[in-house]
This record gives sequence, C-alpha cells and structure tokens, in this order.
Amino acid sequence: MTATLFVGGDVLAPSAPDATALLVRDRTIAWVGAAAGADVQRFEADEVVELHDALVTPAFVDAHVHTTAAGLALTGLDLAGTQSLGETLDRVAAAARANRGAVLLGHGWDETAWPERRPPTRQELDRASFGAVVYLSRIDVHSCVASSALLAAVPEAADAPGFDPDGWLRQESHHPVRAAAFEAVTPGQAADARRALRHHAASLGIGSFHELGGPDINGADDFAAVLRQGRDEPGPTILGYWGVLAGPDLDGIAQARSMGARGAAGDLFVDGAIGSRTAHLCAPYADADTCGAQYLTTEQIRDHVVACTRAGLQAGFHVIGDAATRCVVDGLEQAAALVGVDAMRAARHRLEHIELPGATGIEVMARLGVYASVQPLFDALWGGPSGMYAERLGPERAGRLNPLGTMLHAGVALALGSDAPVTAMGPWSAIQAATHHHVPEHRLSVDEAFQAHTRGGWRAAGDDVAGVIAVGAPATFAVWDTDHPAGHRGLPDVTPGVRLPTCLRTVVEGQTVYSQQGNRHEEVNR
Repeated sequence: MTATLFVGGDVLAPSAPDATALLVRDRTIAWVGAAAGADVQRFEADEVVELHDALVTPAFVDAHVHTTAAGLALTGLDLAGTQSLGETLDRVAAAARANRGAVLLGHGWDETAWPERRPPTRQELDRASFGAVVYLSRIDVHSCVASSALLAAVPEAADAPGFDPDGWLRQESHHPVRAAAFEAVTPGQAADARRALRHHAASLGIGSFHELGGPDINGADDFAAVLRQGRDEPGPTILGYWGVLAGPDLDGIAQARSMGARGAAGDLFVDGAIGSRTAHLCAPYADADTCGAQYLTTEQIRDHVVACTRAGLQAGFHVIGDAATRCVVDGLEQAAALVGVDAMRAARHRLEHIELPGATGIEVMARLGVYASVQPLFDALWGGPSGMYAERLGPERAGRLNPLGTMLHAGVALALGSDAPVTAMGPWSAIQAATHHHVPEHRLSVDEAFQAHTRGGWRAAGDDVAGVIAVGAPATFAVWDTDHPAGHRGLPDVTPGVRLPTCLRTVVEGQTVYSQQGNRHEEVNR
C-alpha cells in the first residue's frame, strides 16, 4: 500500500474550505486538510509532491465522447475552422498527396462559415484527392461528403433516404458510407487514435469520459475495443453506453449487458442535427423547405424506456428538434405510467443534447429524474443573432436553444460534455461557454457549470461518490496552473479574454495519467 502527499496547493474540497493538501493512499483520498495537518501526514507518505500554490480540483468528466472518431479527427485531417471551400479542398489535396492513395478520413467542415455556403461536391473531391477514397464528416457528424470511389463501394447508399448524387449524404444514406470508410482504418490505426484521444483528454484534466457507441456510430467491435483499452491502459476512466433499441423482446437489453454498457442509451437517434437539417422540427427550417427527419416513434421510445427501467439499465436518446422532443416526452410519460415515477427516477435515464426541450419537456425531465447530457460549446459555436442556429431556425427559435440555466434551475440535473469530435474537448472552455451563453437567462454560474462538468457526469452514470475531493472518494483529481493568487480559495475566472487554467497533472484513482514535466509548480520528494 503506497501513499502520496500533495502539499502547498489550493485544494477545492467542500468539507475543508482551508485545505492546502491531500493524502492519497492507493486508489482513494485518505486525508484532506490544511498545512498544519500536512506536517503530520508526511510521516505516512511514501512520496511528497510540492504543488507551489497550484489549484487542485476534482477531475472533469466529459459526458459525451466518440472515442475512435475523436482520436482519428485529432490525428488525421482536421477541417474545423476552414474559412472557405477552396481552403478545404486545398487541405484535402495536401493530405491526399501525403497519404499516397490511402483512404482519407477528415472531419469538421462547416459550410455555414464559408462564402460559397455549400460543401464540396464528389467531383471536386475526386479532383482534389486524385481519385482517392475520401470521407469527410460535417462538424455535427450527421452528414458527410464522399468521393466517387467511396460511393462506388457502397452502392446501396443511393437507394437510402438523404442520398445526393453530388455526394452530400444525410439521414440513412450516411450510415453505410460512414461504416465503409471506417472499415478501412486498420486495428493498429484505431488503437493509436484511441490512445491519442485519451492522452489528450488527460492533458485537459479529464479523469473520465462517457463513450457513446452504437451500431450506426462505431460498431460493436470498436465499442468493445474502446472499453478494453480503457481497462487495460492508463488514462481516464471510460464509461460506455450502447445505443441499441430495446423493447418487449429484450434483445437490446441483452446486447447492452453483454457489451459491458451502463445502459442502452446515448446516441440512440430520435432525430438528426440542426446543421445538417435533419433535426426534427414542428415547423420547417427557416432556410429550407423541410422539417427534418425522425427515426423513432413514441411507442418505440416508451417500450425502450420500460424495458430498460425494468431491467435496471439506463435508457437514453439523442434528441435535438422540438418535434422529436415532444415524441420523447410523450414516450417518457407513457413509460412512467407503466413502471411508476419512483422507478423512473431511480433509473436515471438521460437525453443527449436536448437542445429544444420547451417548458413541458423541462417539467417532465425534472419530475422523472431524467438527466440532460449537454454541450455548452454548441451555443458558443452556433448561437447568437448571426450564428448557424439563427440562419437555420430564425432568431426566435434560435433563442430557445440550449437553455442550460433554465433547465438546471427548474430541477433538471445536467452533465456537461463535448460530443467530440463534434466540438473539441476543453472543459474550461465549456464552462466559459455555459457561463456566457448568448441568451442571459440560459447561463449557468461558474460553480453550477463546474459541478455539472465534474460531479454531474458521475451522477449521470449512477455514481454518487466520485467527483469530489473528500475522504473516501476515489483519488481522481487535476492540478492546475491559474493566474489566481495563492489563497484565492475559489474557482478561476473564466471571463472571455482571460487565460484559462492549464493542466499540470491528472490523477485517476491514485495513478498519475498525465504530468506536465519541467514546470515550476511541482517538485516530487521521495
């Protein structure tokens, strides 16, 4: 049994407001307190880490991640932030030359930020890539553009809803093309991408994240590999959710359990995404004559929630549009009538994104104990009077999106995440976005956002112990370089324009999984 004493920091511990030190024994926190007590604890420690006034907080939880896809985006062709169609095609051409004909996967394009206002066509991809197999997912991952070579390998996509011969694929046409593109990734490449993503997460002070898998997202083999690497290699803890539909036959329940998932939940799609115009709306989009698409019925949602509740598993859905939300809310209400409100609350079902909940949706979620797994950076990227949301939906509907503060203050429990690779991991940036929402009444306080991005993520996964620095809790925490003076005793300033904290060390269940070497804040004495 080994013990490490961390001393000389500002330790954010609710039970010890003057704490400057903590003792970790094996996987748990054995003591938290002030400097006087730390002198006594030194005799118990095998190692002492001097923090030099660094801030120590619970590590973050990212409640929505697609591990392999995010890792491939991190290590592959990054199209986020491109300013024009021409710049995007230039990046494709450069990557194709470097790849020497290999399959090219890219992510992050957003045509709403380009003067051309459209994505590349397949013919343009063919020319830029010299005829290679190319798959480029839109920033919301609910549509893609694909080259002729890739489309030729998936002829069934042409008969599916959402197919466009120019190569912009949405709805069901997207799924087989995405699967074919990712099948070209070798097991070694996928493992390296997952490893890179976990290291990146640890470097951001993330101690755990939720893997949102499913048959149309990453497939069973990849989901199993993600959880296996999470068990076998050091890094953030991975909690898995498998988005498979359950019903009276219980096949989905058995599948989720056999795969080690915490629930038949996560990205089980009720609808699509606003950017791809596939989120299901009650009224048409402001910039297109469509109301989007809906993939599940109220009856399917009800049966899924009932089956999961009775089996002791979390249920959950990806839901964005107001019409899709009405369907989910009706399904939840019908399920509660069958299994009871207490059983629903105990199950801690969850909704991913839930961008347009409406007053009724918020009331039902609060009453039934349904968690909202939300992404504050969605508003930072696409909110505001001139953002993509306003363009797609018009200013009135756009102003109702992502009502984080409204949900929390009405009693809906929140868990914050990134939806990586849709938005980049970055917990302090997410807190900044949540506290500076474009719509003031939807804002969270810094403390509310921090709690939702730490303890909220654990509670959304059914764990009421983790996510806090306290005796007996798992020793999962992060050490930060901030601009605050020593003894500030509070969370950092996240006002836009200030320097956000830099992670110096991340500890997961007593094991250091990330350490910034050679900095002035840590000295280790043995």
